[in-house]
Amino acid sequence: TRTSSQESALQTNKVLRNTYALLSMTLLWSAVVAGVAMVMNLPHPGLIITLVGFYGLLFLTEKNRDNGMGLVFTFLLTGFMGYTLGPILNAYVGAGMGDLIVTALGGTALSFLAASAYALTTKRDLSMMGGLMLSLFVVLIVGMIASIFIQSTVLHLALSSLFIVFSTMAILMTTQSIVRGGETNYISATVTLYVSIYNIFISLLQILGIMNND
Repeated sequence: TRTSSQESALQTNKVLRNTYALLSMTLLWSAVVAGVAMVMNLPHPGLIITLVGFYGLLFLTEKNRDNGMGLVFTFLLTGFMGYTLGPILNAYVGAGMGDLIVTALGGTALSFLAASAYALTTKRDLSMMGGLMLSLFVVLIVGMIASIFIQSTVLHLALSSLFIVFSTMAILMTTQSIVRGGETNYISATVTLYVSIYNIFISLLQILGIMNND
């Protein structure tokens, strides 16, 4: 039994190592694409293309997570997300709120590190948050649909805050799932963590923008 537990510990460490390595690469790649999109002043693809592109590439990534194409789609997905970020960041810079980008980046990094450190060290079972996350997801979907028809600053603030909570919970659950051997696919884990980090960053940026734009 000792050898089997040692093997599972090695496997867990390998998944964790691969996840963090791939996550670092996708974040860097995403930042480069966002930078290029900013310099070239590329237009935002719009809501429909963004949603189709995101969910389409997410589906293809998950479908190919056990083969080499999974990595290709991971970089296509994170590159596409980086591209959608470029025009958003340009809008903030253009509005004279470029300093908020740095603040949001710092806040996102702190949130991710804090959530990861907690998930890696806690003895508490975080999988019980699954039900709460499902409820939150439904609330977010309803809220996003409502925000199309109701242009309310309070609603936008509430949605952004809930997105941060939801994404932080996803980081906690995914990280602990790797540590406890539940999540054995580093591509799936990387994509979940990447999307969570992306959502936290965008949400923080929106909150800071609203607070700054009184």
